[in-house]
Amino acid sequence: MQISPPEASREPALRGGVMQITTARGVPGTPFSNPGTFVPGTVSPRSRFPRRKSREGAAKMAAPTRLCHVWVGAETGALKGVNLQRREAWNHAGGEGLSRARGVSALAWGDPAQSEVLVGALDRSVSVFSTEKGKFTGGRLCPGGDGAFCGLGVLGSSVVTAVESGLVRVWGEQEAEEPLQELQAGPGLCRMRQDPARPHVVATGGKENGLKVWDLQQPQEPLFRSKNVRNDWLDLRVPVWDRDLQFLPGSQRIVTCTGHGQVRLYDPSSPQRRPVLDATFGEAPLTALALPAGDTSVVVGSARGDVAVIDLRKGRVLRALKGFAGGVRGLQCHPHLPLVASVGLDRFLRLHGLDGRLRHKVYLKSRLTCLLLNSHLDWEAQEEPPPQKEVKDEEGDELWDALESISTPRKGKKRKISGV
Repeated sequence: MQISPPEASREPALRGGVMQITTARGVPGTPFSNPGTFVPGTVSPRSRFPRRKSREGAAKMAAPTRLCHVWVGAETGALKGVNLQRREAWNHAGGEGLSRARGVSALAWGDPAQSEVLVGALDRSVSVFSTEKGKFTGGRLCPGGDGAFCGLGVLGSSVVTAVESGLVRVWGEQEAEEPLQELQAGPGLCRMRQDPARPHVVATGGKENGLKVWDLQQPQEPLFRSKNVRNDWLDLRVPVWDRDLQFLPGSQRIVTCTGHGQVRLYDPSSPQRRPVLDATFGEAPLTALALPAGDTSVVVGSARGDVAVIDLRKGRVLRALKGFAGGVRGLQCHPHLPLVASVGLDRFLRLHGLDGRLRHKVYLKSRLTCLLLNSHLDWEAQEEPPPQKEVKDEEGDELWDALESISTPRKGKKRKISGV
């Protein structure tokens, strides 16, 4: 994938001192194996600030990206890194720059150290962004099938992709190589997720495409194929529309949310192929799902902006999260802390505590599609503002001390004169 020369610009800070946005474009380089050479950025022609030296620009762009707590993808093709403690954000664009044709549809970590972010775009390219260097270091095209990416993952040194037409492929490190493995999960695919404990096992689901569990090492037949729930009280078939899913840690159970407002829990280890839990939340389609620490609850978001924590033991709503003004596109919980981050169509990144309190709210200017949390940073540390030095005006103090004090005359009491 050929990437154009970079251009960096610093935009003015948002109103209210919310944060400062900085943009930088990617660099040329061959996909995955041959990183390109970083070319320092230049200031936008619209900027009123003078151009700076290239070495200073490279140092300033490389250092902050290591401290970003959240990475967010936008419809404009920008990858946004957000530091919540410093209240700053940076925009990064690879390839041909910002374009809706290159809108970000999937994000994933490229390594266990969380130093590389895999960015899946609408043009079917997967780019690699280095958080240590603060730039795009490579990428490749992943053709085949139709539709945008609905899943992105890593299997060893390979990349796993899934598209809406149902084609799941495993790609090697070299761009010229054919896919190492592929399977057909069925049309109308909405989501593909890997099992964190077993990366070679993936689950898929979509519209009229029920939950399936696959082994990428033996993709001929699924390991588990779910069965639809029984007909409703009118004896009508219940439609299937799995929008998102997650593997519960420490078990083989899978929780899904549907476009018809259902939250379902499946247990492939049991002989029952129907869900062992079927709960309903709201009337709007559920679009995103995330798992807090533990395996007793799940956080779901809807296309109307409703977000709630649901108990997986009884199927009831534990708590509702407030403050949303648009459909939710992405949810992710911190693996160790009681925090959940969300993005959506209202262009805000929000960080809630599971107690319902809003911790952070950041306006990012674009319609957001997905997000990724960096769990290796210290989220609870608070940066102290630099101490303000007390400036003493010695010359002014001496001048005031030399002046002679003048006593203020005391006013007498006024007499009241009674009328004649």
